[in-house]
Amino acid sequence: MSLIVGSPIVGGLIVGIPACTREVGGHIQHATPSRYGAALIGGAGAVPVLLPPVGEAMLAMLDRLDGLLLSGSPSNVEPARYGAAKDHTPDRHDPERDETTLPLIRAALARGLPVLAICRGIQELNVALGGSLHQQVQDIPGRMDHRGGSGSNAHRYRAKHAVALSGGLAGIFGKPGIMVNSLHEQGIDRPGEGLVVEAVAPDGMIEGVRVAGAPGWAFGVQWHPEWGYADNADSMALFRAFGDACRAYSAGLRKAA
Repeated sequence: MSLIVGSPIVGGLIVGIPACTREVGGHIQHATPSRYGAALIGGAGAVPVLLPPVGEAMLAMLDRLDGLLLSGSPSNVEPARYGAAKDHTPDRHDPERDETTLPLIRAALARGLPVLAICRGIQELNVALGGSLHQQVQDIPGRMDHRGGSGSNAHRYRAKHAVALSGGLAGIFGKPGIMVNSLHEQGIDRPGEGLVVEAVAPDGMIEGVRVAGAPGWAFGVQWHPEWGYADNADSMALFRAFGDACRAYSAGLRKAA
């Protein structure tokens, strides 16, 4: 992840982004698309910090963070982690990320650290709380093809379908529904413990959740609000709400110190 030179970095707030494992030129690297960091800086007013996917050692970082953002990724959560007997995408896993994010999510929620989960992130959130996933949504009768398809990135990340909003997400966006992009093959099947469904696509696909039992701000969305966030009022509303939650968490820690 690289930051744009000249971006308005706001001191004080630090949000961790668990990285993915990549092999580049025969070498393992840890990375995530730069647009997540840009959205944190420009939308939430926070400094992004990459968390290497090295397992539970990353739990020590939670004392230094004001928030946790779980990004999207081409990889999928390993099906064995939610009890699935069959693996439909055996060549698209990142076990190092799973071993890092799942314990991070549980620990972050327990301490009230604000959590924003995006795309793969909402799936990780669900699995961390005991839920299960659909591995190939497009093969389920009556469901849309939620994949991005081919073409330019601008085309793939275009607004594709509406979602109906309720609860906390409706409050964040200030309306009962919005248009979102769609670039996922997998999605929530059985919601995990404490997850409240607050966004649904026309075909019934779960598109947004809130962690009802968490002591802090914790939401997940299946779409990509970080894409073109600066030109999308709905995306800005979500990142601003996340940034406000991180500031409130940070202020609470300072008062308690």
